[in-house]
Amino acid sequence: MTTTSTGIRIVAMADEHAAQVLEIYRLGIATGNATFETEPPTWDRFTTTRLPGHRFAALDADGNVLGWVDCSAVSDRCVYTGVVEHSVYVHPDHSGHGIGRALLDTLITATENAGIWTVQSGIFPENTASLALHAACGFRTVGTRTRVGRHHGTWRDVILVERRSTLIT
Repeated sequence: MTTTSTGIRIVAMADEHAAQVLEIYRLGIATGNATFETEPPTWDRFTTTRLPGHRFAALDADGNVLGWVDCSAVSDRCVYTGVVEHSVYVHPDHSGHGIGRALLDTLITATENAGIWTVQSGIFPENTASLALHAACGFRTVGTRTRVGRHHGTWRDVILVERRSTLIT
């Protein structure tokens, strides 16, 4: 567990956080600029598609989930064992308070400790707050995947960002 200077605790995500994590995910989906998903998955599906050692929740003093971060493998091929795709979501009532940064910093430390050398994500160009957060955490823009998928009947671009570990060579 990590505690930030503002008293936010970063803990391993657990079943007790399920309802709040999925609600924050639903709120992100509702913006139309967070993901191609149109509704949150069940908790069972959520947990089976994410790496268990790399799921974290940000909690306030009362134990309320303010945000979360996780990652999943990009491939089951052995050459990509050190490459993951991540998601980070912050409750809209708590954005702009460093929670996303604390979550990403925690994920980066955990993935590097596990030998993961690349953390990547696809971000809609309209999600400027997420792009700024990732740049501040050392992610670089790899490129834009133009018209990579349809979202509510509209073609959407995705900016691919990645952070390569400087510790794993």
